[in-house]
Amino acid sequence: MTTNHIYNKVIGLAIAALTFGACSDTWDDHNNRAPEGVEEGSLWQAIQQNPELSNFSSVVEACGYDKSLASAQVFTVFAPTNSCFSKEEADKLIAAYHAEKGKVDDRDNSTIKEFLQNHIALYNYSVSQSSNDTIMMMNGKNILLTSSKIGNSPLTSSNKIYDNGVLFTVGSQVDYFPNVFEYMRRDAELDSLYSFFYNERFYRKEFQASKSVEGGIVDGRTIYLDSVFRQQNDLFDSQFLNARLNNEDSTYWMLMPTNEVWRKLVDEYQNYFNYDNTVDKRDSVFYTNTRMAIMKGTAFSRTINTDAMLLDSAMSTNAVLFYNSRKYTWGADDLHYYQYFNPLSGIFTGNTNMACSNGIAMKVNDWKIDKRETFFQTKIIEAEGQGSIREVSKVVDKVTTKEDGSKDTTWIETIVPRNRYVESGNTYYNKVSNNGFVEFEPTRTTVNHSVTFNIKDVLSNIGYDIYVVTAPALANDSNATDIQRLPTRLKFTLYHHTQDGKTVKTGNNEGVPLVNNTAVVNQPDEVDYIKVAENFMFPVASYGLEEDEPQVSLKVESYVTSTQQRNNEYTRTMRIDCIILKPHEE
Repeated sequence: MTTNHIYNKVIGLAIAALTFGACSDTWDDHNNRAPEGVEEGSLWQAIQQNPELSNFSSVVEACGYDKSLASAQVFTVFAPTNSCFSKEEADKLIAAYHAEKGKVDDRDNSTIKEFLQNHIALYNYSVSQSSNDTIMMMNGKNILLTSSKIGNSPLTSSNKIYDNGVLFTVGSQVDYFPNVFEYMRRDAELDSLYSFFYNERFYRKEFQASKSVEGGIVDGRTIYLDSVFRQQNDLFDSQFLNARLNNEDSTYWMLMPTNEVWRKLVDEYQNYFNYDNTVDKRDSVFYTNTRMAIMKGTAFSRTINTDAMLLDSAMSTNAVLFYNSRKYTWGADDLHYYQYFNPLSGIFTGNTNMACSNGIAMKVNDWKIDKRETFFQTKIIEAEGQGSIREVSKVVDKVTTKEDGSKDTTWIETIVPRNRYVESGNTYYNKVSNNGFVEFEPTRTTVNHSVTFNIKDVLSNIGYDIYVVTAPALANDSNATDIQRLPTRLKFTLYHHTQDGKTVKTGNNEGVPLVNNTAVVNQPDEVDYIKVAENFMFPVASYGLEEDEPQVSLKVESYVTSTQQRNNEYTRTMRIDCIILKPHEE
């Protein structure tokens, strides 16, 4: 069976769906095929002594593969002759090899992977008049070998057997079929994308101590006789793209913005990732997050995105597949970021589709992904969520004088947060976010109270509508008394950073609401959405930062007078369901 590249039209649209199949004889069959008439010497000696292979020989030697081809290991080599592989081409490959050497693992060096290993296979292979096999080259690419061709390259000589393998010569270089990741660096219209994904801060070789052979300790340092490296690309990891684009055993479709689209999106998106000047590695965080805002949600595994599924929606590798997981990840199960509906008449149309060895690279000149479908998200901070509460109000409990005359002050919290849950039979079940809220029970009845909530991952210069959602006493206790069901009066103060990293607050000295100038009374028997701010823009971002004490917080305070409390007009007990930051819509 040969490797076929099958292009199917899905729902009448010209979207190439690439499928791969590869069958060949077993390795043992190939190893046992040994035509009579073995030539003297190794493959390397045969190549080196053939004047028609001098250009190929120079690349083999420059890259250190002369040692391999002179060893006892068995190879099959398809060597291009000088008639199709010039000295200038050889010199260019050698220069490229040295430019990358030390920066990437040799197995990912473009000269080795895309040229040398594309002309060499492990084990013995030979051809006959009936040959029609797919063989695997050293770089993992599957190529069809027939009696007269390897891929599209004609065989000019065949089945020359040497001590450590078989030598063929070919009349043209064997075509290299790039995978989705490799295609980026082969297309001039994708230079910006290539520069990002192949940047040394993400794409680098990584030493593997556990797989390397130790040779003792010299001057307190371990010396290795054999050092093993692997090529690592951080952008493939789960916190970024969550897709191994260089995996030949997977099949991906990927939307790739052209240089013009890339520049336009970077110019727009960089305003949303303006970090304050005190952020550690600020420039690097700004650079990475601006560009990942473009690329997250652009890779699609064909294992998940079957033809049938694409009739409804496309799930990128950054999407959350299961509804219950979406609630945990996004805060609500009806949120579906990085998932695109009707893709066959949307994001997958109007692109230039380039077939790759593990999928399709889709060059995009017309960007159809809205930021509200990806990184510009509604944020839901559950009051009962871990780390949501920064602090609650405190008062002095007692002051004691130490022997040295100094004072020792003991503080006590004025309220105690207690998690409450809505049972399935309750009227408010599924009306309260995540069916949980926090009831802040006073320990001091004579004072007003406050609770400050942490808010993470905000973007800069994008408008948010901010809500505080309160829950009714009846949501936890259907027998709540009239006193327990009283409303409360609330006021709010929003804290955030300036460009210099200083904390400022929005609201006047009395902490009045951000939207209006009076304290807000919640609706006592409703899940009440109180708008705290409208179209509020943070000057600096906290998106993607690891913050022990988040730079953005919201204080919620009771604002009830003693008279109002005595007359049973309002209660100082607060019941907070969640905080919501929703992208503003005009």
